Order: sequence, then C-alpha cells, then structure tokens
Amino acid sequence: MTRSKIGVLGGTFDPIHLGHLIVAEDLRQKLGLGEVLFVPAGRPWLKLKEEKPISPAEHRLAMVRLAVASNPYFKVSTMEIDRPGLSYSIDTVLELKAKLGAKSEIYFIVGPDALAELPKWKDPARLVEICQVVGIGRPGHAQADLSTLESSIPGVSQRIMLMNVPQIDISATEIRRQVAQGLSIRYLVPEAVEKYIQEHELYR
Repeated sequence: MTRSKIGVLGGTFDPIHLGHLIVAEDLRQKLGLGEVLFVPAGRPWLKLKEEKPISPAEHRLAMVRLAVASNPYFKVSTMEIDRPGLSYSIDTVLELKAKLGAKSEIYFIVGPDALAELPKWKDPARLVEICQVVGIGRPGHAQADLSTLESSIPGVSQRIMLMNVPQIDISATEIRRQVAQGLSIRYLVPEAVEKYIQEHELYR
C-alpha cells in the first residue's frame, strides 16, 4: 500500500502571508508531499502565556481559507479551533494520526523560533517520535541548534530534518504594524486577504 505524505503547517496566521505560502509550496515539492494542511491555532498556549494578543479565530481561519483557495494541494483544518482548551501540537498530530491511519506520514513544519522552544512544548519526545519534524530557516533567525535540543530531548536530532527554503523576509508582526500605520500591505499577503483585512478593519 502506498504511504501518503502530509505536510502540516500550524500557526496563528495573524495574518497568513505570502511567506507561509511560498514555504509550503517549496516543501511540498522538495518532500513530495501529497498535500499541505494549514492548521490555524485555536488558543496557542505559548502566546497566551506570554500575553500576546491574537485576533479572533474566525478571522484568522477565514484569511487562511482565502489564501489557500487557488492551490489544490493546500487544505485547511479547523481541528485546533474546534478543540476546547489550549492548542498543543502533540494533540493535533495524534488526532491527525487517528484520522489518517498508519498509511500516512506526517511532516510537521516548524520555523526556527518555534523549534528552539521545542523543549517547552507538551510531550516533545512523543511528538518527534510519531511524526517527522521539518525545521526551516527564516531571515534574521539563527537555525536551531540540534545539539542543544538533544541535551533536553535525547534522540531528537535524529528525528528533525532541517530544510533550506526560500528566504522571504515577511512577518505577521510587521504586517499588523503597517496596517495600523495606514501603510500598504500589497504583495505581502494575497489580494483576497488584503481585502478581508480592509473590510473587517483588522489591526487598526
């Protein structure tokens, strides 16, 4: 039986931008992924712990759906938004495993800042055991030090794949700042997302 390879790209997506889409498409081709599943966070525990404000889930979800609509290989999952309580990656991967079955391989895509905080995650050793973690680079961020992670999670370096992707220096934080200042975000987000932000007066 052929094993299907599913990429999983989670995040607050506040808002989703072209950097997310470019990385997802690049990894889809390089890793031979059958699809890339975008999973907007419901209540991301770490950002809530750090008291970082995030937009309501319905807006973030709507923007993701608009952004991926034109790519048949991109799908959206509401599992973290639908699940009560805080959002943890291990719960998402376990739920996906149960839905997809043993014939599917999950490639869990994370940026360098998230990867560096892996030891703080819920049950990180179990996470890297049941899926292939794919670490990607980002402009202005040092690549994760696997030896440091290894000291916290023995064996983790054998379960993390570091991938080079196009270095697109776009951040959701900067997009929100530009909107707040009345500046253009054209070419930073898909046109449909730009219109959605304007129509719903987000980030003002």
